[in-house]
Amino acid sequence: MAYVVTEACIKCKYTDCVEVCPVDCFYEGENMLVINPDECIDCGVCEPECPAEAIRPDMEAEGEKWAELNREFSGQWPNLTKKRPPPEDADSFKNTKDKYEQFFSPNSGAGNG
Repeated sequence: MAYVVTEACIKCKYTDCVEVCPVDCFYEGENMLVINPDECIDCGVCEPECPAEAIRPDMEAEGEKWAELNREFSGQWPNLTKKRPPPEDADSFKNTKDKYEQFFSPNSGAGNG
């Protein structure tokens, strides 16, 4: 099992989770983060840190779909190892539903090595 980032992260991109990850398995896209499920050690420390409740075990409903997306984009986006400020409008998107179709971007974020 691994943890994965789900649709709730899109347009929120809080990075509280990144700071606590002991294996630096978060990767940054333009408007969301992903976890490399092959690097995740299933420690779970990131899950309660996410204000948007976007981090879920890959064994939950739709977990396989999100694991595939996380795996694909963690191979394309830069690694993120330090907390950054969220987008200014993050709170306004926090409870928005069905964000993937409307807002997902495959573009990479800035990363920080």
